[in-house]
Amino acid sequence: MTNKELLYIEDALGHENFMKSCSTKTASQLQDASLSSYMTELEKKHTQLFNKFLNLL
Repeated sequence: MTNKELLYIEDALGHENFMKSCSTKTASQLQDASLSSYMTELEKKHTQLFNKFLNLL
């Protein structure tokens, strides 16, 4: 794997980690149950994407 590809994966991991933490924080702050549930689903999706990028290493 080239250095450029490694930098891309590192950047993608950072983005997915940020989106996961934002989803978690937002889900805990929402009072609407359906929106909170949707944000929890997004958190799971970003966790899956994070793990897929991590497995590339």
